[in-house]
Amino acid sequence: MGSPDFALPSLEALYAETDLVGVVTQPDRPAGRGRASLPCPVKARADELGLPTYQPRSLKTLDAMGQLIAWKPELIVVTAFGQILPQELLDLPAFGCLNVHASLLPRWRGASPIQAALFTGDEKTGVSIMRMDAGLDTGPVLAKREVPIRPGTTGDELSSQLAHLGAQVLLEVLPAYLSGELQPQPQPSTGASYAPKIKKTDGLMDFDQGAEVLLRLVQAFHPWPGTYFDLDGKKLKVLEAHVHDSFIREPGNRLIVNGQPAMGTGQGILVLDQVQLEGRRPMPGEVFLNGYPAWLKPPAPVNP
Repeated sequence: MGSPDFALPSLEALYAETDLVGVVTQPDRPAGRGRASLPCPVKARADELGLPTYQPRSLKTLDAMGQLIAWKPELIVVTAFGQILPQELLDLPAFGCLNVHASLLPRWRGASPIQAALFTGDEKTGVSIMRMDAGLDTGPVLAKREVPIRPGTTGDELSSQLAHLGAQVLLEVLPAYLSGELQPQPQPSTGASYAPKIKKTDGLMDFDQGAEVLLRLVQAFHPWPGTYFDLDGKKLKVLEAHVHDSFIREPGNRLIVNGQPAMGTGQGILVLDQVQLEGRRPMPGEVFLNGYPAWLKPPAPVNP
């Protein structure tokens, strides 16, 4: 069970090493300017591999359970599926349901562990292979694998790294788990944190925060949902940025630093290296400035 790109390495690994009876994924969704209905990455890849697929809008229906019962799975692997599994489904396979989760549980349970680790400035993260229970990422853990978070890492980069690591660890533990040699262990009773589902509006930048905090937001939310602020009635997306140390505290003031657009924050200055104005293509900050003479108010460069 899975839907986005994060689930693809696990799908590929299971396809190569196990007998897959079917793939459960999200229904096709409208996408693009034409709003044509398109399959999610897992559905598209499963079709290429010739695997049977099922795309229920909800798993809490008789039809959904009927299809899954008919497949007679001995084990269900869940990787970023996007729906809550009912208890009836958790109890269906003899070996239960395993989840490939992108954090070192109990750190960052919930829907957005990758973004949460980056935004809060965690120095490390990893993957956990967990046997699912009725709670939200509270089940016992079969294995964890830790990786450091390098400075400047973005959400898509970390997601790709953890997706491949998760598939690798999954295949490593499956034989011992299925043979009974490896038993899942309860999560620690302390140290749990929760990463809620991200909304597009969570990317709105608050310049009363410090530049370091805002930079982590830019990196964590790249490429989705992205970070942005209102610029004279239009949305300006911030795609890349860096911090310019300064004692100047001018939250929300528009500046120019070394020929690039910048914003004053609650602490330091955030220089906008690459931006995208609503209705336009992404461009370097200095190119944006050349086409937006109204950036400065008043129009005088600031040299912090």
